[in-house]
Amino acid sequence: MNILRPLSPHLPIYKPQLTSTFPISHRISGAFLATLVLFFYLLCLKMGLICFTYENFYRFFFYSSKLILISVEITALALSYHLYNGVRHLLTDFSFGREIQKEKFLMIDSSLL
Repeated sequence: MNILRPLSPHLPIYKPQLTSTFPISHRISGAFLATLVLFFYLLCLKMGLICFTYENFYRFFFYSSKLILISVEITALALSYHLYNGVRHLLTDFSFGREIQKEKFLMIDSSLL
């Protein structure tokens, strides 16, 4: 008996909750950071040993364009969010900090600093 119907008929009216938003955004930021590490690894392989000197690395990233500076800030935001969300996840695994309303503001504020 193969009936074609939706598995969850109320999915379009489902409002995302805070407890489901944090893990999804944690995975997205982790995938972004992993892709970024792979990109920089391939970039350093292409550039050779020139990339590994501090002077050339600084010149490449901070004198190239404003777009690179914006991407560095976005990467720093993703890294801090991923780090603080990972610490929050470890603390909730050990039954510390179960108050979701308090920790959501602490989480967002600490990642923006």
